[in-house]
Amino acid sequence: MPKTTPNGNNGKKIRKAILPVAGFGTRFLPATKAQPKEMLPVVDKPAIQYLVEEAVASGIKEIIFITGRGKRAIEDHFDVSYELEDTLVEKNKHELLKEVQRISSLAKFSYVRQPKPLGDGHALLQAKHLVGREPVVVIFGDCLYDSKVPTVKQLIDTYEKYHASIIGLAKIERKETSKFGVIDGKQIEHKVYGISDIVEKPAPEKAPSTLVAVGKYIITPEVFNIIENMPFDKSGEKRLADAFAILLKKKLPIYGRVFDGEWLDTGDKFNFVKATIKLGLKHPEIGEKLKRFIKELK
Repeated sequence: MPKTTPNGNNGKKIRKAILPVAGFGTRFLPATKAQPKEMLPVVDKPAIQYLVEEAVASGIKEIIFITGRGKRAIEDHFDVSYELEDTLVEKNKHELLKEVQRISSLAKFSYVRQPKPLGDGHALLQAKHLVGREPVVVIFGDCLYDSKVPTVKQLIDTYEKYHASIIGLAKIERKETSKFGVIDGKQIEHKVYGISDIVEKPAPEKAPSTLVAVGKYIITPEVFNIIENMPFDKSGEKRLADAFAILLKKKLPIYGRVFDGEWLDTGDKFNFVKATIKLGLKHPEIGEKLKRFIKELK
């Protein structure tokens, strides 16, 4: 008989990842008026492809997108494009052909819609029937990382030790805490924390720490049950943070993993450009040219 863990998931292996991509991307208007924010290119790939590749490199086999109106470009990007492939064959562009074909074969892709913007917890609930009684990775679209070990793999490694919900963390400057969910808790080993509270967007002087949730999680089946049964909040939403708060009240454990690597937050215009430059400097085709160009600007 498999060992049953506190969250009732029987220590099952993690095979699936949910990527909620139903948001409107209003901080990037007008660029996002007719295309998903997640499809904006960071160097030569849309931001969402980096996240999918990271999940696949961590052992994930199935990707579930939570979409909304106007997100069809994401489905098309990860689908087979026969017309494009035929054109690349005709033009003898075999390296590009391999790259294009690789995208559609990265994983098994599923798509479900969130019919109304009723919070990130409500979005996750749309995928419950595809997840079943399994723990699952959740990756929000603003969280790129430059790291030797993929951050999803870091989450999975931590989960396999503790078999509970895991929140990916980063350490920030205290003056920035009002932008994030900040955790309170005790360090139990190198870069791993037992979480006792999550405070949403506290003022710097009231923040319990400088460790913040960066938008990458592993959630257990119990979290889905909590979201399903909890009421909508005053703003008419169901939020993952509220589900975590209920989980803590039930005395069920949540752990935090401080990621190794550099956080490239693409949630606003400045950080999006910063991420593009950072990854552009590492790109084999343009890295050296970009480095020289930046030096010339000084």
